[in-house]
Parts: sequence; C-alpha cells; structure tokens
Amino acid sequence: MRKPIIAMILFLSLLSIPPANAENNILRSDTPYRHVVVPGDTLWGIASRFLNDPWRWPEIWGLNREQVKNPHKIYPGDAVILKRTPYGYRLSLEDPEDGIKTVKLSPKIRSELSDTAAIPSIPAAAIEPFLTQPLVIEKDGLDTAPYILGSSDNRVVLSTGNTAYISGLPNDKGSAWQIFRPGNALKDPDQKDRILGYEATYLGNAKASLFADVSTVTITRATEEILNGDRLVPSPDNIFNNYAPHAPDFPINGRIISVYGGVTEIGKDSIITLNKGKMDGLEMGHVLAVYRKSQAKSLDGETVQLPEERTGLAFVFRVFDKIAYALVVQSTHSIKLLDAVKTP
Repeated sequence: MRKPIIAMILFLSLLSIPPANAENNILRSDTPYRHVVVPGDTLWGIASRFLNDPWRWPEIWGLNREQVKNPHKIYPGDAVILKRTPYGYRLSLEDPEDGIKTVKLSPKIRSELSDTAAIPSIPAAAIEPFLTQPLVIEKDGLDTAPYILGSSDNRVVLSTGNTAYISGLPNDKGSAWQIFRPGNALKDPDQKDRILGYEATYLGNAKASLFADVSTVTITRATEEILNGDRLVPSPDNIFNNYAPHAPDFPINGRIISVYGGVTEIGKDSIITLNKGKMDGLEMGHVLAVYRKSQAKSLDGETVQLPEERTGLAFVFRVFDKIAYALVVQSTHSIKLLDAVKTP
C-alpha cells in the first residue's frame, strides 16, 4: 500500500513544478496543465495562459507552416492540455479516451459567432468592421462608384433608418452595400515621396430596395455622418482567415502610419495601419513587437536618439500589397504614430 501512496505523492508533486529546462523560456511559471475552452476564448487568450510569448503558439502546439494557416478547430467544451512528449512539451486537445471526458460540441456551419463556433484567433468584435471594408484604394478609386444624390426630405445629413436615392447603382451586385468617402493619402514615413495607397473612410451600410436610373436604399448602419456625394461599394464576403498567432520567420522593420479614430495615443485594442504588406512578406496571423522611438536633449542642446523600448504587441489581421492592419493585443506603455514594428 505504501508504494502506491508514494507514487501518487511524486506524481502530484511533479504537476506542481514548472518544467525545469529550456522550455521555461516558453512556458509561464504559473502555466495550467489543462484549460477548458469557454465561449469568448480566443487562440491568443489561451496561448497567453500557457506561454510567456503567445506568438510561439504554433511551436508548442507542434504546427508546421501550412497548419499555421489552417489551425486545429477548437470549440467551447474542448480541453487544451499541456503534456510532455519526446519532442518536448506540447499543447494539444484532450482525448476523452485518455482520461477525463470532455464535453465536445459538434461544429455547425454558421455565418455568425456562437457558443458552438470555433474560437477565433483574436476577439472578432474588435476587428469585424474592418474585415469587409476596402480600406485601401488607388488614387481616385471611388470616382466611378455609385453615389448618394440625396433624400426625399432634403436632409443634409443621413443616418440609420433614412432612405437615400442613388445614382449609378447596378442591379447585378446584390442588395447589400457599404458607404465610403475618400480619405487621406497613406505616405511611407521612411520614403517621404512614396504613397502606399489612399484610405477610404467607412461610413456605414445600406440595403437596396429598388433598382432604377435613380435607385432607392435604406441606410441600415451609420458610423459617421453620411452626406450627398458619398460613394457606395458592394459588401464583400468576410475574408478573415483564422490563422494561429505566429511571428514572422524573417526580419520585419516597419512603422505605424495611422490609427483608426484619428487619435494620437494608442493602446490595447487599437487598430493600427502599418507601412508593410504582402510585398514585404506579411500575412494574417503575424505578431509584431512595437517599439517606442524616443529622443532627448544633451547638455549641449543636441538631439540624441534613445535606445528603442518595447511597448506592445500587434496582431496582423488584414494585409494589402503595401499596407497591413493590425490589432494591438498588448501594450505596456502608450504607443504613438511612427513607432516601429518588428519581428519579436
């Protein structure tokens, strides 16, 4: 009887001791050995429970490069466990036959998130408005798009629930439309004369009810004031791929060139625009470290560049040729325009 008791004590003591090898640099000191997924969890959030560096999720999950682009579907009720393997510690889904049974909800194909949908990489609500918007256009890219002529009661400003009349609305693009206004030029701060694209300002959604020479739409959502002359584009399908969070396997050295909302102080959950894109190798799911660029005055009045200080992490969720959009998932200090983003 004594040997089984001793064995059980040794087993329990091992569970309370963090791994004492090089993987200590990967695993948190307080990492759990099991986490049951609940609605609202994200891949990033679960990775943060186990890892010091959440972007190393594919490494500890044992994913190869292609699997990163199509990670295992994880659903509420699944249990993520940490276990020792011949290749080191690995995260995996618990097999009910190996021990405690896990309630696993059957996946269903749905257009919206639900308690039975696979959990996303990052909070969907934070980025949902940015997944289907063009955001970046060519110069004069909206000039030929249908536009708002006005309303029957001559409103100057249109908002949710108002009826609007549209010139040039085609009848073969569906009834769902988005409303935009041409925005500012996005310039590369490292090459002053280089324009990366033009931002389109998203104003809201509209649904067409009548197609004619002058078509009729109802504004179903307004995020800003909508005016005569604002342009309409068809609503595209959701294009977000649920990539596992991962660091680029090559050096990236970019900058933050704009922030959604026009603020100057950037923090967690802010949407930022980067001056790097597909042509630089960026892809959805890449995690980049943010570094503050600071200066100080020497005693003789000269400007001195201080060493860069890491201030946060950003998760890339949409990529264009020369530009990418990212969600700030962590910030230890305020982040500002022109701060650097690099491979962590």
